[in-house]
Order: sequence, then C-alpha cells, then structure tokens
Amino acid sequence: MDFDFLAFDGPLAQRGIGVIAPFDLALERELWRWVPMEVSLHLARTPYEPVPVSMEMARLVSDSHHLASATRDVLHVEPEVVAYLCTSGSFVNGVGYERSLTKAICDAGAPDAVTTSGALAEVLHQLDLHRVSVLTPYDADLTHALHGFLTELDVETVASDHLGLGGGIWKVSYRTIAERILAADHGDAEAIFVSCTNLPTYDLIEPLETALGKPVLTANQLTMWACLRRMNLPIVGPGRWLRDVS
Repeated sequence: MDFDFLAFDGPLAQRGIGVIAPFDLALERELWRWVPMEVSLHLARTPYEPVPVSMEMARLVSDSHHLASATRDVLHVEPEVVAYLCTSGSFVNGVGYERSLTKAICDAGAPDAVTTSGALAEVLHQLDLHRVSVLTPYDADLTHALHGFLTELDVETVASDHLGLGGGIWKVSYRTIAERILAADHGDAEAIFVSCTNLPTYDLIEPLETALGKPVLTANQLTMWACLRRMNLPIVGPGRWLRDVS
C-alpha cells in the first residue's frame, strides 16, 4: 500500500477554554458555534442544587469554592482562560462579587478568567453604552438584581421584560424569544441585553439587529468574545458590534 504520511499535517494545534457551567446548562452546542476551529471547550459543572432558577440558585451556583474546584478539574488540559458561564451567578451579588469570582478562578490556577457578567461590563464599556433594554428568563426578583448590577456599572435599564421561568429555560422557542425581545425594546435603549447562558439566541441575533437597528447582546456571545479576546483570536458568529471591538 502506497501511503504518504507526509500528506497529513495535523491535527490543528489545540487552544483551550475551560468552561465552568451551572449544573443545568443544556446549550453546549451553542457554545461551540462561537469559537474558531482550533479552539476546544473543556466543561466542568457546578454541583447539582435541588432548587428552581431563582436568587437562591444564583447564589448557590456562584459559590467561590465550587468555582475553584471546577477550575482545578479542567487545568490538566491546559486552557488559556477559564470562563464562569453563568449570567445570574455572576451578577447576583453585585460588581464586587463578580470580580472576586475571577480572582477565585485565577487563585485556583487558571492563567486568566472571565465571567459572563464581567464580559457584559467589558462590552458596555467598550461600546460606551449607558442605556439598555433587558430580557431575562428569570423571575422578577432575579431580574431586578440584574438591574442593580447594571446600575453599579452606570448603565440605566430603560425597559425590561422577564419570562418568569423556574427551569427548562433551554426549551424556550426562538419565536417566543424573538417576540419578547422585540417587545422589550425601547426607543431610548442603545442596545438590548438578553440574559442567561441557557437561553438559545444564536440564530436570532443577526435578524433582530437588522430589524431593531441596534446591538443585541447575548450571554454566550459575550462570554466567548471575552475569552477569545484574551487569546487574541477572533470570535465567529453573528453580532455587528463584534467588528467594533475586535
């Protein structure tokens, strides 16, 4: 058999992102759509908590000891950055606590760290946005906590809507999400933020940005952007604002 091994060059050198996900994350396939081919995602999960999506759950899944343990679980595959992929868990206790979570991840050995709400703060600053509309799948209390986090960032929530779900967030249809995003828009809003890494949004971003004429910022999009930015790699996927901050 004539087999030319020199014809095979590869595999493509792997660059890794460690992802600490809440126990109920069901959208791993959406995460992969945001990264270039040479990037691998290495997931660890926080421990199961038998409570509905709520303020209580957000605080339980953002325990710094859990994040440190999950970080150590992915370090052996040498990720360049470790992301805490949870919006509510990273905003529920305010800006100061969000910063303490990235410190906990780095103290556990990660070379760099990102949280979803920290990534949101970075994008709002980079795009100089101060007025946003918000859509969340949460209850009113948890949604109000997001408003408080944005206030700490000097960002006004000019309109807000929430789905009031206690679970099964990944099952919400694109039609429902699109209708609620359109309804949550406000003339004074410079952008719309769609919260929760478990809410499917990938295929909605481009058509909604075209319809609304403003950025649509989503949780998984922001988190992957912040990771790839630290790796000096371009994000793939929809979002006109990505070109402005690349």
